Amino acid sequence: MSGTIQKSRTQFNKLQKRLRHYVGDAIADYNMIENGDKIMVCLSGGKDSYTLLDILVNLQKTAPVDFDLIAVNLDQKQPGFPEHVLPAYLESIGIPYHIIEKDTYSVVKRVIPEGQTTCSLCSRLRRGTLYGYAEEIGASKIALGHHRDDILETFFLNIFYGGKLKAMPPKLLSDDKKNIVIRPLAYCREKDIERYCTFRDFPIIPCNLCGSQANLQRQAMKAMLKTWDKQFPGRLETIFTSLQNVAPSQLADPRLFDFTGLALGREIDVGEMAMAEGLEVLDQ
Repeated sequence: MSGTIQKSRTQFNKLQKRLRHYVGDAIADYNMIENGDKIMVCLSGGKDSYTLLDILVNLQKTAPVDFDLIAVNLDQKQPGFPEHVLPAYLESIGIPYHIIEKDTYSVVKRVIPEGQTTCSLCSRLRRGTLYGYAEEIGASKIALGHHRDDILETFFLNIFYGGKLKAMPPKLLSDDKKNIVIRPLAYCREKDIERYCTFRDFPIIPCNLCGSQANLQRQAMKAMLKTWDKQFPGRLETIFTSLQNVAPSQLADPRLFDFTGLALGREIDVGEMAMAEGLEVLDQ
């Protein structure tokens, strides 16, 4: 029994070290957290946001910069939502927190026809509320729990259904330039996060509003990526790396690269060019 416990502890330590390494790299690569930052960590009660908060709390103890953390949950008044779970957990670990109560559930159910996907509207309403609260408390950064797989799923959703090469950036300035969003889990794999949550035994709260909907396009992307990851190890890492190595001149968007203004950087002899093309050169 002791050997099993020791093995499990070793596996957890390795996993925690790997996740902390990935989060630390993402923070450094994109300058996500600076000295004096007040980071508002959006906590939904799902595995990703629990892991995000847990890793940031650990990094806070050893980071070369000083920053504060405040956990924020948006209670969207979903039927059956266990309101006591998050406050009890956050109090147990001594993290300052705030619960925002806003009935976005009723809005979504009223606006979206029965059977249609609620995720898009729910996300917009949630984002607007959290952005506003971040300004209210003077948070300099908003930390979200999106991981590498979320970013890749969004990338392919935009390709297949939106006609865009677009994903989720690890760091984002909001359109009104009033908030900076960071995604410290950007380099982390979902399967590692799932294992980490199993080890840590977080009190997970399922999303009964959108998570229970079947046949979502995102679920199809998730299934596709899982198949690739199983059949072609390393493929997802390569695809993610490609998002960090963009060559605008090798794509086809004239807004990103001046294709119309391309010009040769050498002199051309018109006569030689015409002769090469088998044309007659007219006397000038």
